[in-house]
Amino acid sequence: MSANPQWDISRALGVARLFHLVCGVRDACVTPFLTLYLRQLGLAAPWVGILMGSKHLIAAFWAPFCAFLAKSYQKRRGLLIGSLLGSAGASLLMVLVPPLDSDLGSRSCNGSRSGPITVRTPVLPVTFTLAPEPASHHPAGAPSLPAKRSTGIRNASGFRKGPGERVQEYFSYLPSYSVSSVEGARTTSGVLRPLTSGVKDVPWEDAAKAVSPVLPLLAGGTALGSPANVSATKGTIGALDLSLEGLRWTFILSLGALVFWELLTAPLEQVADDSLYEYLDFVDATDRYRHLWLWRLLGMSAGVCGIAALVGQLDCFLMPSGPRGALHFYGYSLISTLALLVSIAFPIPACRWREPSYKTVKALSLVRGDPRLVLLACTVFLIGAATSTVQNFLFWHMKDHGSSELVMGFSVSLGLLGEILLHPFKTVLLGKLSRVGMVGLGLGCLSGQLLYYSFLWSWWSVLPAQFLSAVSNGALWWAVVASVEDLATPRTERPLNAMFRNQLYGGGASLGSFMGGLVVTHFSLAVLYQASCVFLLLWLVLFLAIQPRLPQERKINYSNLLAVEASDTSDSDQGTERDWLVKAMREEHSDWKG
Repeated sequence: MSANPQWDISRALGVARLFHLVCGVRDACVTPFLTLYLRQLGLAAPWVGILMGSKHLIAAFWAPFCAFLAKSYQKRRGLLIGSLLGSAGASLLMVLVPPLDSDLGSRSCNGSRSGPITVRTPVLPVTFTLAPEPASHHPAGAPSLPAKRSTGIRNASGFRKGPGERVQEYFSYLPSYSVSSVEGARTTSGVLRPLTSGVKDVPWEDAAKAVSPVLPLLAGGTALGSPANVSATKGTIGALDLSLEGLRWTFILSLGALVFWELLTAPLEQVADDSLYEYLDFVDATDRYRHLWLWRLLGMSAGVCGIAALVGQLDCFLMPSGPRGALHFYGYSLISTLALLVSIAFPIPACRWREPSYKTVKALSLVRGDPRLVLLACTVFLIGAATSTVQNFLFWHMKDHGSSELVMGFSVSLGLLGEILLHPFKTVLLGKLSRVGMVGLGLGCLSGQLLYYSFLWSWWSVLPAQFLSAVSNGALWWAVVASVEDLATPRTERPLNAMFRNQLYGGGASLGSFMGGLVVTHFSLAVLYQASCVFLLLWLVLFLAIQPRLPQERKINYSNLLAVEASDTSDSDQGTERDWLVKAMREEHSDWKG
């Protein structure tokens, strides 16, 4: 068999391992840091939630459609090459999106090298009074700022700072202003800059209305009716209009670039997996397919630390202007080019017998008809929603506590290495705890991680919780896959697994991204993680209560199988029709003959 280069299994597995390794490094260059880059562009949490939710939604439903078309028209290799080449170019579109604050990159680089930073922006003195003043201090008809609203100010993470602290708050819809203090009243000094926000967002049209009546009053104590105040008001509203227009364009351009990029990237993984599985299935070597995912995890764990260290050392040197993190996309593009070279030798079966194209429909009908699969599907959907809150906003939380990108990358690498080290004990754990017990343990560890994340206190405090990712992600998915394979009918295991990983998990991640951005805006990141923890614990109790009451697995009638194998015409045909496995095997046999 090895004499024919088409079926050289050792060579095919070697190329597949290298491809998974390179693709793991490629994904690690951008995926963990994408929301952090969007924050650097000046987008607030709800807009980032919309962007990430759209990304997950496209990946969930566009990838299987492209894989179906590539298989139907025998264009798998062309799709692999086109996806890698297109994504390498499309990723660079994100670098072209203009940030709200054009001086942000230079200020952050200067701030990392030296002390004081000089900002050349128009300065408007504004006073925020945090204590009520006597009525005689205000001009007639001038409104005053309520004292209750200034008792605490949200920072980017959503936590509140006390009134006596120096606050630097970021508004995504305001120009730069210098805030000065007035003698005789408690004031909060800070600089309002158009960076990312954790503050409450307002509609586009209402932002100027909400801010413009206040700023003229506070601009040096000028009376409302004076000519100087009228001109200041016009200038302020004009600056706000420009800022709102910039925010609108930044969001629209980010959405367009991200959607186009995801449309090109999403089909790659599923097309490669389907091609390799069919290649190995033709020579009955699918048992060697199961361990290839370890190479992707190895690539991701090495790539996430490597790109973080590279960005920390060279980002300000190579990209002194613009938002920090643009080097992530250049690294992604470079590794995509390397993966393109490997994909030329990727094993794809040249000839394959015709398989029925309705396996996905059969898998969907199987889920609807089995209450155990319905319960498992709801569990996977909630796992996707909860995990998306970590993927989208954990780095924001760490950044607010002073973590560098190298620490962030190291935290991701710890979780991935934990999964790899736990893998040799997979069979023992599934045998000792059972599949239901492993799912319950994984949900418990995930909820514990979320609760821990809500109480971070330092830049390094996230690291101990990352070891739980070996159970909350790795072992949990082992139990889900094992349960799906036990409940699936013959030759529907892969379509059913793909449905759970892509449509259900991706749909949950999309919904979690949409809702997570709103929760962060109206409450805080801590509230988001605590709420996710509570929902997971409630579902865990419900899952453990419902699972034992569901009908048991149907037993296989081996005597009927032997009877069918012995002769095509048997007297026990009526009894054989009652066996679900025999019926499924007959359908597959007739499809293969046709």
